Amino acid sequence: MKQPRKRRQIEREFGVPVAGEILDPTKWTQTALKRLPEAGPIDLAALFGRVAPLVVDLGCGNGRYLIGSAVWRPTMDHLGVDVKPVVIRYATRRGNQRGLANVRFAVVGAERVVRELLPAASAAEIHCYHPQPYYDPAEVHRRLITPAFLALVHRALIPGGLFFIQTDNPGYWRYIREIVPCFFAFHERIGRWPDAPRGRTRREIMALKRGLPLFRGSGPARTDLSPDQARAIAEALPPPVFDADRRLRWLDVEEGAEG
Repeated sequence: MKQPRKRRQIEREFGVPVAGEILDPTKWTQTALKRLPEAGPIDLAALFGRVAPLVVDLGCGNGRYLIGSAVWRPTMDHLGVDVKPVVIRYATRRGNQRGLANVRFAVVGAERVVRELLPAASAAEIHCYHPQPYYDPAEVHRRLITPAFLALVHRALIPGGLFFIQTDNPGYWRYIREIVPCFFAFHERIGRWPDAPRGRTRREIMALKRGLPLFRGSGPARTDLSPDQARAIAEALPPPVFDADRRLRWLDVEEGAEG
């Protein structure tokens, strides 16, 4: 007698499926990177047990984008980081349940990752979705996207490696459009990401459901810049002191409340 086919366990978030299926616990993996080097870069070959192109998600949240990329691009390794332990717990659980061996998640700040933990010219792609705009003028210094940060991202990418960025904050986007092209051959994307038209990230799904405008772009690292030249350019560029418009703060509050 033919056995009934086991139903696939598909996870959904706001009605949008998360890539991959939840496997039997005997097939789960461990995707949490609990110990980071005290000094010096991560040994990526030792971490993943192979040498493969690396995709990095800075501020990965609950891992939606990186999980999807790891499922659909098994020949690439993936590293996701976020400063919030609660979202990394969601991300690691998802990675574990899908039996993924090509993804690791860690609780660590994005700036430290590109400054200390990534070897120079090690990443094929670096993604940064919805960096916190920080609406209070007293917190402007905490904004992630600065000229110095972009110079570090440029250094961490392989020659011609790709940088992706997205925000729903118009003030942040105006600043991004001004400085990112100094380090990358930057192109604004008109329309949604073709691989995830309903949203690459939780935040994007929320913004789309509310009809908010989203701003997206990507581009390869400029190959005519050395690390020293990139640092020199960064020193001459303005800091991110734009008006983030406090009227948009409600979405950040709502996203945090929903975990």
